[in-house]
Amino acid sequence: MEIEKLICDDCLIMRLRGELDHHQAEQVRAAADEALQDKGLQRLILNLGGLSFMDSAGIGVILGRYKQMQQRQGQMAICEIPRAVAKVLEISGIPRVIPFYKSEIEALRQTARGAAVKRRARQR
Repeated sequence: MEIEKLICDDCLIMRLRGELDHHQAEQVRAAADEALQDKGLQRLILNLGGLSFMDSAGIGVILGRYKQMQQRQGQMAICEIPRAVAKVLEISGIPRVIPFYKSEIEALRQTARGAAVKRRARQR
């Protein structure tokens, strides 16, 4: 499993390559948690374009990070999802709670809009 982490403003982008299974789930979980310790990060984008396989352990990692982002009133998105991985995500029901985008740029734009709306709502 290769994990590339980028921080862009208040957003953590994680690009995953390889297989996200029970053997690799802890590595991804730890990498995300370490990066998210920065309290200023309000958005998380998981770019799954490089994944060749994902099982239920991967679903657990995604849902755990979603809960973290909800606790900090942040935004989360998933992008560039390979067809085989998309099927696993759809069966799990994740598209009902986490938005999917075709590209990383689209995910960045949409989560930035959502974050701006939430900031304005908190200021009222």
